[in-house]
Amino acid sequence: MFNTQLYTGSKEKDYPLVISQLQALLDGETNRIANLSNASALLNQYLDEVNWVGFYLLEKDELVLGPFQGLPACVRIPLGRGVCGTAAQNQKTELVPDVHLFPGHIACDAASQSEIVVPIMKDGQLLGVLDIDSPIKNRFNEQDQLYLEQFVEMLVRFL
Repeated sequence: MFNTQLYTGSKEKDYPLVISQLQALLDGETNRIANLSNASALLNQYLDEVNWVGFYLLEKDELVLGPFQGLPACVRIPLGRGVCGTAAQNQKTELVPDVHLFPGHIACDAASQSEIVVPIMKDGQLLGVLDIDSPIKNRFNEQDQLYLEQFVEMLVRFL
């Protein structure tokens, strides 16, 4: 259904293509778990130099592991703890060039060196976060942040 050969290596061209692929992939489907599963698989297929792509979903006052691609992960993360808990609590994207310098970083995978976490907001309410880890320091930049926030905005339409 999706041709990865269409990717050019240019974030300005490729991220919009991935976002349109997400829309086509989720169109007509209302199951939240299915949509989050396909979204994580799509990002994992597109992004290079990543070792974990997935979601943590808000349940009461903590984040609980949702659909993901990668090694087994931490199951529960309190709000305000680690990169994911901080992004969720502040409802703001966390772009972390070196996770070892982030206060309170939770090391679910020792190979992870950098991370980006995007809060998932719908109608002013936090649903969870998109979490992406890389074994490379400084893997993510402001362009990734911009486009991943757009990816999450598209995803929210199907949650």
